[in-house]
Amino acid sequence: MGFLWSALLVLLLPLAVFSEDGGPETSLENEEVKEENGVLVLNDANFDTFMLDKDTVLVEFYAPCCGRTVNWTACTDFNGSRLCAIVAKVKEVSDPNWTIPPETTIVLTNANFDEVVETADIILVEFYAPWCGHCKKLAPEYEKAAQELSKRTPAIPLAKVDATAEADLATRYNVTGYPTLKIFRKGKAYDYNGPREKHGIIDFMIEQAGPPSTLVQTVKQVQEHLRDGSDATVIGVFRDGQEKLFQTYQDAANALREDFKFYHAFSSDIASFLKVQPGQLVVMHPDRFQSKYEAKKHLFKINDLTKEEDLKEHVLKNALPLVGHRTKANEAKRYTKRPLVVVYYTVDFSFDHRTDTQYWRSKVLDVAKDFPEYTFCISNEDDYASELKDLGLGDSGEEVNVAILDANGKKYVKDPEEFDADSLREFVQDFKKGKLIPVLKSQPVPKNNKGPVKLVVGKTFEEIVMDKNSDVLIEFYAPWCGHCKALEPVYNDLGKKYRSAQDLVIAKMDATVNDIPVDRYKVEGFPTIYFAPKNRKYNPIQFQGQDRDLEGFSRFIEEHRAKSKTKEEL
Repeated sequence: MGFLWSALLVLLLPLAVFSEDGGPETSLENEEVKEENGVLVLNDANFDTFMLDKDTVLVEFYAPCCGRTVNWTACTDFNGSRLCAIVAKVKEVSDPNWTIPPETTIVLTNANFDEVVETADIILVEFYAPWCGHCKKLAPEYEKAAQELSKRTPAIPLAKVDATAEADLATRYNVTGYPTLKIFRKGKAYDYNGPREKHGIIDFMIEQAGPPSTLVQTVKQVQEHLRDGSDATVIGVFRDGQEKLFQTYQDAANALREDFKFYHAFSSDIASFLKVQPGQLVVMHPDRFQSKYEAKKHLFKINDLTKEEDLKEHVLKNALPLVGHRTKANEAKRYTKRPLVVVYYTVDFSFDHRTDTQYWRSKVLDVAKDFPEYTFCISNEDDYASELKDLGLGDSGEEVNVAILDANGKKYVKDPEEFDADSLREFVQDFKKGKLIPVLKSQPVPKNNKGPVKLVVGKTFEEIVMDKNSDVLIEFYAPWCGHCKALEPVYNDLGKKYRSAQDLVIAKMDATVNDIPVDRYKVEGFPTIYFAPKNRKYNPIQFQGQDRDLEGFSRFIEEHRAKSKTKEEL
């Protein structure tokens, strides 16, 4: 039942419940253990005394408001199964010979690490710290996954390393945060980017244990990938006796298997269809994305000196067509490189709309070929309605809209007008020459901003936060964030404390509706807090302390204010 209110605890066979709203009163009446429907009711006053002489007690900790609290008087409320399973567990634990079962997760140290990971076809290793809250949360899920995966044939082992005790191992594998998980295949490490709960870990590791590349046996299979696919097709073509070359290809496929689908073939017919020689890697794009401006296929000759990194570089370099289709499903893996030129319209590759889609895309291709240093893509305007709204293009009235997203987080919008290749080329050229003014998402400037905590919006960020005459502590928050809500009274008290300081500003900004115009202030979670010294506005110091109270914030401010003044004097 996890951490739900209705939680059960076997304390080593009276049955008792403990109400969480029991108060601190210690009267004789409260100390009396009462019975309700055959269940003993405990509270703060009688709990310890009752437990003193008992070998085993099953205790339910509950809240009266909880709809999932067990009705102990009726086994039929659970069709017999749930309650009877609880009773069976209590009987098992109360057996004098019962002992806590050993963990399935393998404990690794410097002494056994290499032997274990180098002999395992695949093993997942967690590097953890005993004091880490995230590690403690992961621990039960990780152990449950280890138990399930150990029952498979072949088993998939899970292991863990106390990185604070095995510092050499942590250093060897660049462990800088906890928990860090890595997949090892015959001693070779790969980053783990999968889920962190039982079922997710199980499914992910089962997939990872499979071959990194899928065998294709017929030309028809290859044709289907090229005709119906939406992503690059990566195929390694080999003949018998090229085991070393094939293994190099497999190593590269393992390293990139989360981002690409890899295939391999041993068929001479497939080699002839692709017009390649055995021992070559082929990257091809679906028919819909091929154009006269780019190669139909990208080849790489594999030999005995080829390294895994060489193959990875080839795949990554040619992963995108000249003008690809950016979607919500692929943007995080395919379209992170900036600057990114995005052309929005009704993108639909179905038979009825394919001609219109390719008509507009052909105009983008005509421009993209002249700017190889930029990434160009098309995006469906309905899928990116919120992005268009943020760009101020939600009601443009144009069939096609264009924006450029740059490496510093700035966004540039093409004036809504009839779209053609010439206007797009001019827009990209103006961006390249630095002639464009970025779009800034911003709330209206507050009319009254005299409170202890200054409100910052996109339009006033430069004026308030980047003011070289003041040190600024700025909180980036989200209205829906529970941590931000909990912090608000403390942050207001902080503003009141420093209200009279002439050269210090306590400020906050809703980062969900305002753009941050300076890229050094990165926000990856809420709340994110920076101290911007008056003499180092472009090198802010992020608050990462655990003490989010008035005293903790005050110490942080005073420490960095002192450093700021010292640098001024120097």
